[in-house]
This record gives sequence, C-alpha cells and structure tokens, in this order.
Amino acid sequence: MKTRVKLTFPQHLIREPVIFAMAKKYDIMPNIRRARVTETAGEMILELEGPQESINKGIESLRQQGVNVELVEGDIIE
Repeated sequence: MKTRVKLTFPQHLIREPVIFAMAKKYDIMPNIRRARVTETAGEMILELEGPQESINKGIESLRQQGVNVELVEGDIIE
C-alpha cells in the first residue's frame, strides 16, 4: 500500500531524524518526492509504502511529535 503525505515540521524538529525513526519502527519505506527545509521551517512530500496499519501508526507517531500531516491526493508536480 502507498500513501502520499505532506509533512510540515515545527522548528524544533527540523534537525531531528523523525522520518528515519518512524520508518524503522513501523517498517515503512519512505520515498521523498519533494522537500524544502530552512533554519526555521520544513516541508516535505513523502510516499509511504508498507502495510496500511503500519502507515497509520507511523503517521500517528509523527503527529504526536508535533509534525503536521496532511494526506495528498493525485500526482505530485516535481
């Protein structure tokens, strides 16, 4: 199963390996499709691949850490 999400990171998480930790803990394969990171803001479009239950748990773990997660529909313009 693949799910596309837009992540918006709060400033205090920009330098933290939250995607790596989530992917490893829930056995999800992330594919970064687009990213924009500065010293004060971080946005990323990801495709998450794995069992839907694992993806749901991974998304919830990101939200609990303070990452804003939005589902993305359709094609991603590169």
